[in-house]
Amino acid sequence: MQLFFQETITEPITYLNEEESKHLIRVLRKQKGDQLNLTDGKGNLYQGIILESHPKKASIQITGKTEAEKDDFLIHLAIAPTKSPDRMEWMVEKITEIGFHELTLLECKNSERTHLKTDRLEKKIISACKQSLKLRIPELHPTIKLSSFLSSPELERYHKFIAYVDENHSNHLLDLAKPGEKYLILIGPEGDFDPIEIKEALSFGFKPVSLGKSRLRTETAGLAAVQMLQVLNR
Repeated sequence: MQLFFQETITEPITYLNEEESKHLIRVLRKQKGDQLNLTDGKGNLYQGIILESHPKKASIQITGKTEAEKDDFLIHLAIAPTKSPDRMEWMVEKITEIGFHELTLLECKNSERTHLKTDRLEKKIISACKQSLKLRIPELHPTIKLSSFLSSPELERYHKFIAYVDENHSNHLLDLAKPGEKYLILIGPEGDFDPIEIKEALSFGFKPVSLGKSRLRTETAGLAAVQMLQVLNR
């Protein structure tokens, strides 16, 4: 199935944006009367028929609509951006394919990159959702200082974990996480969290966890955490 994304979909007639229209008409060479599937990223799958094959504003007649079930768990990854934007974009693409719900970018004491353009990440997320046929677009939050993030009262709804380099970790993530929960896991920068940051996170109720015996890159740790929580909820 080929899936198209349009943030706002109206019934009975809707119009694709220029990027999606161009891909539909110029690349895939679809014509009037051809059928297609599209989503608004909010869990809805629409079936439609092309009314006008305009490469900048294709018009679609909506013929059906179904809604995907929501997950009974939630994965929120809070991670410090890597020095290389390409590595972070790779991670975002892969965790979208695997499945996550929220992503927050953290500014930490040892961060080598304090800001990252979220528009490119949003495009990666949408593209990966279309490729993996996901109907809900994960929420991407802008960069925030770790101390400000930790003190947010909104975090109380999560089961909170922090992963950092420590050979004496007694608990693996899968030892403490249980199926059907709302998870928030912190992943530090390439220089890891500062000891003061770890102490602060623990004071806010975050539980230290291991992701395995290997020392992982930041983006690999983020990917591993999401995969583990997905497998836990399979």
